[in-house]
Amino acid sequence: MTVAPERVHDYPFNRPEGLDLAPAYRAARTAPGMIRVQLPFGDPAWLATRYEDARFVLGDRRFSRAAATDRDEPRVQYHRGNGGILAMDPPDHTRLRVLVASAFTVRRVERLRPRVREIAEGLVADMVAHGSPVDLVESFALPLPVQVICELLGVPAEDRHLFREWSDGLLSTAALTAEEFTRNDQELSAYMAGLVAQRRAEPADDLMSALIAARAENVDRLTERELVELCVGVLVAGHETTATQIPNFAHVLLAQPERFAELRATPDLIPAAVEELMRFVPLGATSAFARYALEDVQVGAVLVRAGEPVLAAIGSANHDETRFPDAERLRFDRPETGHLGFGHGAHHCLGAALARVELQEALRALLALPDLRTAGDPVWKTEMLVRGPRSMPVAW
Repeated sequence: MTVAPERVHDYPFNRPEGLDLAPAYRAARTAPGMIRVQLPFGDPAWLATRYEDARFVLGDRRFSRAAATDRDEPRVQYHRGNGGILAMDPPDHTRLRVLVASAFTVRRVERLRPRVREIAEGLVADMVAHGSPVDLVESFALPLPVQVICELLGVPAEDRHLFREWSDGLLSTAALTAEEFTRNDQELSAYMAGLVAQRRAEPADDLMSALIAARAENVDRLTERELVELCVGVLVAGHETTATQIPNFAHVLLAQPERFAELRATPDLIPAAVEELMRFVPLGATSAFARYALEDVQVGAVLVRAGEPVLAAIGSANHDETRFPDAERLRFDRPETGHLGFGHGAHHCLGAALARVELQEALRALLALPDLRTAGDPVWKTEMLVRGPRSMPVAW
């Protein structure tokens, strides 16, 4: 059965304050097919809220990210970035991705685990020395992934403070003018281009030097602009979501102290806990990165016509009861696997293995704090593509 398009719903559904999944998603999952939504800017789109539909759209190559560059892509931001690798399809996407992927294999990332653990434990020790209360975001959640990704990429320690403002600008949904957005983008790109030039003159044992070497070996594989954009993308994506999920996970666990006690009693559950928390926490304030149908494609009960965009609602898909029974309950013994927290298909999160290690070690380090508890209400990010505390006071 193919359903006819229904009315267009205003979107996004989620509120920025808190981590609750809007009830409208559950209603959409019970609709006969995908629903139509209108974001503040761009084309109306189909919204895939069920697990099978979202996974299908993310994985089927008849849906294109590159096609979005020539369309009025549905979005919450007035401005549009160049997209970089996120706006590419194979084979161009594959050509760039393979250059970075070797640095993020599970085996190579596991070799980083001792260093990640050292950083996490050092930050907790600094928190203890300072004394409670502290802001978990500024004292722990943000510096941990920033230090890890900057060391991996080769960004000097004295420059790391610059990236929060630049990153916030790229991910902001606020009413930045086109000039403000462009200036922010250009400042970050100019900084990275200068760092590339420095690394070219003085190579080091880091990812940036390896990418420069790859370009030198075969200039057709990586242009200078692609090199800079890749480094910017790795830097921003390599810290922002992890820095947001650490306090998100803590917020959920502190609200369910029996789950935190479960981890204290059985630390071997930490990897499973990270996977379940990735499923449970709806990180996105909205769905983004529309896929455009290259031909007519049947998605569940909906025939998506060529040229129509589809958005995958990851948070909703991860709460689909047909895939994850008892989906609203946080369970570390959940037998179901395959959450979409790191995406799916060609654009599956390149740094998923690193994010897993960072999140696991973050939880492990926080478990060392006796009687960790909230010490006030968190201040939530607003006008951002991701949801999470901007500050979160904790005590122990």
